[in-house]
Amino acid sequence: MIEDQINQDLKQALLNKDSHLVDTLRGLKSVILYAKITAKEDRDNKLSDEKMFQLLAREAKKAQESAELFLQGGSQERSDKALKEKQIIESYLPKQLTKEEVAMIVDMVLKENDSSNIGQIIAEVKSRTIGTADGSLIAKLVQEKIKK
Repeated sequence: MIEDQINQDLKQALLNKDSHLVDTLRGLKSVILYAKITAKEDRDNKLSDEKMFQLLAREAKKAQESAELFLQGGSQERSDKALKEKQIIESYLPKQLTKEEVAMIVDMVLKENDSSNIGQIIAEVKSRTIGTADGSLIAKLVQEKIKK
């Protein structure tokens, strides 16, 4: 499970004295713990990989946004640090689908569902691409296909 891998990697990073990796992984552990508490789950229970993919994708997106804001603010060093953090987080995510692959899945879902409800179509595509496709890309492709 991903949560176990993060714990193992944190132990190794502590032994290797890799402070950036330690900080990033501790941050992830904090996000995981917060998710467990808000879901009213036992702290000792592991989150499903599906839930972990959602958490990690959200954290990677936050790191990307932070990097862009730091760059706009003129802080290249902090931007680079945020991008490095994003890389670490993304290493726990499955390989991302290309735009063309996501478009094929959108086409399949549209063929299977007669609904023109954009939200319903997006939700179905997201359920088929858990952790492997960006939500904004899915929404954009669905809207383009429905308008045609």
